Amino acid sequence: MRTLVHLSDLHFGRVADRTLQPLTTLIESLRPHVVVVSGDLTQRARRRQFREARAFLDSLPRPQIVVPGNHDVPLVNVWRRFTSPLEGFRSIIAPDVEPFYVDQEIAVMGFNTARSLTWKAGRLNEEQLERARGRLAPLPSSLVKIVVTHHPFDVPPGGDEDDVVGRSRRAMTVFASAGADLFLSGHLHVSHTARTADRYPIEGRSALVIHAGTATSNRHRNEGNSFNVLRLEAGTLALVRFDWSPDRGTFLPKPEERYVRRARGWDAA
Repeated sequence: MRTLVHLSDLHFGRVADRTLQPLTTLIESLRPHVVVVSGDLTQRARRRQFREARAFLDSLPRPQIVVPGNHDVPLVNVWRRFTSPLEGFRSIIAPDVEPFYVDQEIAVMGFNTARSLTWKAGRLNEEQLERARGRLAPLPSSLVKIVVTHHPFDVPPGGDEDDVVGRSRRAMTVFASAGADLFLSGHLHVSHTARTADRYPIEGRSALVIHAGTATSNRHRNEGNSFNVLRLEAGTLALVRFDWSPDRGTFLPKPEERYVRRARGWDAA
C-alpha cells in the first residue's frame, strides 16, 4: 500500500497563515510515502517567498515530488523572466524541476509546464515527452505510474479550456503508450476528478486526472483550502479530499472516492 499527499498552489506571499500548522500536523499523522506539490509555490517568485515555501516543505515528510508553476516564474522582472525564469525555484526549492521517484509499487514523475512566454498557460515539449517515454515505458505495468504537472490535462465542466496544458493531445498519446495511470495537477484552485478517455479517446486506455485545490492560499475560486490524499493498494485507489474547516481550525475529510484499476483503466468501485 502507498499513501500520497497531493498539495498544490501554495502561493507563499498570499498564504492563509492559520492553515499552515494544522496542515503540517495532519500530513505528519497521515504518514505518506510521497508528498506531491503540483506547482505555484509562490505568488510572485520572490526569493523571500521561495524561502517561506522552503521552510514549509522542510516541515513535511519526504520523499517529495515538487514541480514549479507559472507563478514561480518572475512576473514584473522581465529580464529574469526570460534569462533565468526558474532560478529562484532551482536555488531554493530544488535544482531538479522534473523530479522522479520509483519504488516497488509506484513511479512518480514530475514535469515543468511553466513557460516564460506565457503569463498563465503552460506547455509540454517533445524533449519532455521523450524523457517520459524513456523513463515510464520500461517500468513494469504492475507499478502505478503517476504524472505530476502544474497545468491540468482537463478542466471541470464550464472551465476555461485555455487552462489545459499545451500540446495535451500529443502528450496524452505518449503518456498512454508509456502506461501512465494517474495525472496530478493544480492551477485551477478547485478539486476535480475525470477520466482521460472522456477528452482523449485512446483505444484501450483511460487514466484518471486528479486536480488539487489550493492548500494554503487565500486566493479562492468558489472553493476553500483543500488537499488530496491518495491510497493505492492491490489495484484500488481510495481518494479523499480534505477541506479546511474555519470553525474547527483543521482540515476535515470528505467522503471517499474509490476506483478499481483494470487493464483498460480505472472504474468506480
